[in-house]
Amino acid sequence: MLLYRSAVWFAKGLREYTKSGYESASKDFIPDDLEVQVPGRAFMVTGGNSGIGRATAFEIAKRGGTVHLVCRDQNRAEGARGEIIRESGNQNIFLHIVDLSDPKTVWKFVENFKQEHTLNVLINNAGCMVNKRELTEDGLEKNFATNTLGVYVLTTALIPVLEKEHDPRVVTVSSGGMLVQKLSTDDLQSERTAFDGTMVYAQNKTGNQCPHICLLLGHRPRRLKRRN
Repeated sequence: MLLYRSAVWFAKGLREYTKSGYESASKDFIPDDLEVQVPGRAFMVTGGNSGIGRATAFEIAKRGGTVHLVCRDQNRAEGARGEIIRESGNQNIFLHIVDLSDPKTVWKFVENFKQEHTLNVLINNAGCMVNKRELTEDGLEKNFATNTLGVYVLTTALIPVLEKEHDPRVVTVSSGGMLVQKLSTDDLQSERTAFDGTMVYAQNKTGNQCPHICLLLGHRPRRLKRRN
């Protein structure tokens, strides 16, 4: 089964996740759909200091949105924030230093955030791939704590904040790697098999797309309520 999944991932990856795949898909893009302006809307981007997160934050800022960068490394995050402000001309870029692998820190962050800010869109982009099994202070496997539990806690805590606004959205960034892994619901912290950081990351991403993970973590998946 693993060999089959790997073959599917390779074929799908070549077709959809490469530069040529993007160029092929972009032929069907409607230019006007991309030229949107979002002034008055607030977006939270986790892992917004580099890669996809940084590119997303910049495009939102360029279109007039308020951006909340949630990052772990303060020096890198401050540098990214400065660049986004300078390149976009948008001053409404806020920085929050949060370790998503620590559930207590995430809950505390949200409690403070909702006292001062509104939020229309949450973009769960941050992730890590630790290749040697490492535990957090709470005894949680680091990849699982960041990529799965952190996403769950942050999203769950912010749902009441999002539902106060018009047309709220939650976007969780996935990975083609999830195609090579089934969700092992009886071993979410990778304790029973030989540890492989890449495969653990793939399982984390699979879990983020699976409603069962919410049930396992004690919450029933539901749609956001939208205000008219």
